[in-house]
Amino acid sequence: MTPVRSNADAGFLEFAWVWNRRQRMETPPVHRRIARWLEARQAAGETRLLLMAFRGCGKSTLVGLWCAWQLARTPETRILVLAADAPLAVKMVATVRRIVERHPLCRHLIPEGAESWASDRFTVARDGALRDPSMMAQGIGGNVTGSRAEVIVCDDVEVAGNCDTPGKRAELRERLAEAEFILTPGGTILFVGTPHTEDSLYRDPREDGAFLRGYRRLAVPVMNAAGASAWPERFPREAIAALRERVGPLQFHRQMLLQPVAASAVRLDPAAIIRYGDEPDYREAQGRGVLTLLGHRLVSGGAFWDPAYGRPGSGDASVLACCFSDGEGRFFLHRLGYLTHDPSSPIDPATQQCRKVAALLGELLLPMVRVETNGLGKFLPALLRRELGPAGVACQVIEHASTRAKEDRILAALEPALAARRLHAHESVFRTPFAAEMAEWRPGAPGARDDALDAVAGCLLAEPVRLVRGVRPVPRPSWRGA
Repeated sequence: MTPVRSNADAGFLEFAWVWNRRQRMETPPVHRRIARWLEARQAAGETRLLLMAFRGCGKSTLVGLWCAWQLARTPETRILVLAADAPLAVKMVATVRRIVERHPLCRHLIPEGAESWASDRFTVARDGALRDPSMMAQGIGGNVTGSRAEVIVCDDVEVAGNCDTPGKRAELRERLAEAEFILTPGGTILFVGTPHTEDSLYRDPREDGAFLRGYRRLAVPVMNAAGASAWPERFPREAIAALRERVGPLQFHRQMLLQPVAASAVRLDPAAIIRYGDEPDYREAQGRGVLTLLGHRLVSGGAFWDPAYGRPGSGDASVLACCFSDGEGRFFLHRLGYLTHDPSSPIDPATQQCRKVAALLGELLLPMVRVETNGLGKFLPALLRRELGPAGVACQVIEHASTRAKEDRILAALEPALAARRLHAHESVFRTPFAAEMAEWRPGAPGARDDALDAVAGCLLAEPVRLVRGVRPVPRPSWRGA
C-alpha cells in the first residue's frame, strides 16, 4: 500500500481515499469532486458553505469524513452537528467516531481514558481543557444555548415535516439563526441537504430573500443538462428514469435535480390516463375465483368513499372511487360515483347514499371499502354495514381518518401513477367531472374542486406497493473453466 503522509499534510481527498481503501470501496468521481471543493473552500478561507447533492449520493458520509479530517488536522476543533431531529444528528456523530477509531491517520486522536466517548458526543485527545466535546449531536429543536463550536454542520435540517407551512419555515429559520451565536469568531458553517419546498433554505444564495445569502454553493444533481449521470455505476440512466416514474416529477426535481420548484407548477394531466371500455370478467375454476380485465389478472381491489351531504348541485360532492390493480403495478379506476340524494324521499340522505354505495360494491365484487370518517363520515361505517347485509354484498368496511394534508395526498398518489403511465380509467369515469377537476386543479388554488381527486388518491394510496417479478435469464455455459 502507498505510504501515507503525516496527519497535518494529508489533504481531504487523500484522507477519504485511504478510508475507502480500508473499507474495500472505490472513491467515485462525484465524491472526488465534492472532496476537492470542500478542501479548496477551506484553503481559500471561506467559512459559509452550502453543499447540495442528490439523494443517495453519500454526501452525509463524505461530510462525516470531512469532520474526522478536521479533527485529525486540529484536535482542538469543536464540531456541532445539527439535524432535523436528534437521531439523525447522532447517526453522523456515531459515524465520525467509528472513523476516528479505525482510520490510520486518526490514531493520535484516541484518548487514553474514554471519559467522553458516546455515540452522540465524544472528545478526542487534545491539549487544553475545553468545556465542549470535540463533536456533539443535537436536533434543531434542542437547546444549544451556551455551546461553542469552531465548525457547525447543518445536516438535512430541512425535511418534509418541518417546511410544509409558512409558520414551520419561519420557525426553522429562527432556530437556525441561533447557530451564529454558537460559532466562534472565524468559524465555519456547512449546510448539507436537498430542497423539500419552493421556499427552501437552499434557494440560490444569490437570490433576493435567500436565507443562505452570501454562502458559497456547490450543487451536484443526479444528472446534468445533457442527461449524463453524476454516478453512472450506481445511477445509470435506466435507474434514473425508473426513479422519476416512481416518485413523480415534483419530488424528482427537488430531491434529485435540486430544483426547489413550486407545487403549483405540477399539473395533473388527464391525457396521461390510459382509457379503456372493457368490463371485468369473473370466472371460477376448481373452487377459485379469477377476475381479469384487459387480459390482466386482477390481484386486489377496493373502494374509497369521501362522503359529503350530497345535495344535488350544491356543496362538496360525495364521491365513491372504485379501483383494481394487477400484479404488474397497474391501477384500473373502474367506477367513480358522484352520490346524491333525493330531498323529497322519505328515506334519510345518509341511507340513500349507503344503498348506492352497496349497489356499486356488489356490482364490482369489491372486497373492501374505506370510508373517510373526518367530519360527516363519523357515523357512516356502521350505517353502511347495516345496508350491505340486505343487499347481499360481502364487503369489509374500514374506517379511515386522514391526517395528511389533502394536497400532499393527491400529489403522492396521482403524480407517480401518471408519470409511469400506470393509471387506467374506464370510459364511464370520463363522463364525470373527474377529468375537468384534474386539468383545473392546482395546489393551494382557492375554490378548486378536488372531491374526486381526494377519493381516487385514497384508493390508490391504500393499494400495496408490488414488486414486479422479473424474467429469469437462461444461463449460459461458464467461460471460467471448471
